[in-house]
Amino acid sequence: MKEKKKIVIAEDHTILREGLRALLSLEDDFEVIGEAEDGINAIRCVDKYRPDLILLDLSMPRMNGIPAIKAIKNRFPETKILTLTVHKSEEYIIEAFESGANGYCLKDTTHRELLTAIKNVLSGKLYLSPEISQKVLEGYIEGKKDITPKSSWSKLTQREKEILKLIGEGYKNREIAEYLFISIKTIEKHRSNLMKKLGLHNASALTSYAIEKGLVTK
Repeated sequence: MKEKKKIVIAEDHTILREGLRALLSLEDDFEVIGEAEDGINAIRCVDKYRPDLILLDLSMPRMNGIPAIKAIKNRFPETKILTLTVHKSEEYIIEAFESGANGYCLKDTTHRELLTAIKNVLSGKLYLSPEISQKVLEGYIEGKKDITPKSSWSKLTQREKEILKLIGEGYKNREIAEYLFISIKTIEKHRSNLMKKLGLHNASALTSYAIEKGLVTK
């Protein structure tokens, strides 16, 4: 009997996780062995279950998909990662693949396309939703052209993006410092750098920007 491929689902919306589990349970080749509601628990799930593939949302509470992808690929390089997201911009696509994702699938995809994406990624191929221009992926992989974004967003470090997300979620400097195990002065320095790089002047502007970039889940 053919061994089923083990899958973990990382998605902060319970109804979507349940829907994905129900869809995949109809397939003889797959078995959903774990679920996570944020990036931190996604890493823990991969550590615990060692799945063949993880379906990973890019916008989740506490830790977003991008740092989760990096952490998973660093510790468990054999695990395939298929992002499932609403984001269609080049910034997100490039960042996901640079971080180690094996596929990029949109949430408005059909059941059939999702299965195709999963099978392609599990077979060792890269996958990008047809709705997104194939040239974006080809240009990135082959290195034929520079499509690296030049926006203010691209100037932020991963740590700054992490802090921006927490600011957007309403955490205060002290809470962020405790959560990240760094000093309040370091948080204040990062906050100052964020404002300078983004041309913003207060916490509410940073929050609005975090929401605009999809860092804060609704």
